[in-house]
Amino acid sequence: MKVGLFIPCYVDQFYPGVAIATLEILERVGCTVQFPLQHTCCGQPMANSGFEHLTNDCNNLFIRNFGEFDYIVCPSGSCTLHIKDHLHSDQAEQSATAVRTKVYELVEFLTDIVKVTDLQANFPHRVGLHQSCHGQRGLGLAQMSELNAPAFSKPEALLSKVQGLELVALDRLDECCGFGGTFCVSEEAVSVKMGKDRVSDHERHGAEYITGADMSCLMHLQGILKRKGSPVQVKHIAEILNHH
Repeated sequence: MKVGLFIPCYVDQFYPGVAIATLEILERVGCTVQFPLQHTCCGQPMANSGFEHLTNDCNNLFIRNFGEFDYIVCPSGSCTLHIKDHLHSDQAEQSATAVRTKVYELVEFLTDIVKVTDLQANFPHRVGLHQSCHGQRGLGLAQMSELNAPAFSKPEALLSKVQGLELVALDRLDECCGFGGTFCVSEEAVSVKMGKDRVSDHERHGAEYITGADMSCLMHLQGILKRKGSPVQVKHIAEILNHH
């Protein structure tokens, strides 16, 4: 299958290793992957700040870049959800609709489309899983704890296939880390306190690494960990699934 690699801005600029790991995983499971060189921001920061009416150019460029692929895969729940729910076009709405139906976050693509059974990955460490809000509540990557419904977690299922990895139990499985995009700028004190609570949960249970499907949340937690001098590290789930 022909896959377009959709890489968020902050991953491209600050965590390119996540993009490389995503590429290598997709190729290893049999995908033909291309990265459109004209690919830019998907427009989510503008839309989340109340300026969705200014994202037309971003939307149309995204459609031109990714419209011809069988699938579009992104290592970020928030950017994926933005395209799934908010991609429209004043020039080609039919094409926009088609793109919205074939964009997938990496974990859901590996789970629901590829149906991967063996990633041949090895990561002998104690790992805490952070369930990011967009992925869990928007994309349905995991069950919400407040619902009286059977539990499931697609990230956890993939991590269970990694040899040597010990997934630590947390007290609050799906509590928000406080990042929230522009929320961490406009409400920084609340954001930091929420992040400290999440970090403490992982530290309390002996995690060596915190992983998740959204590097933006992990970046927020990484800043808190570094400032307190914690030895706990963050690592995107793609990097763990690609670790040999």
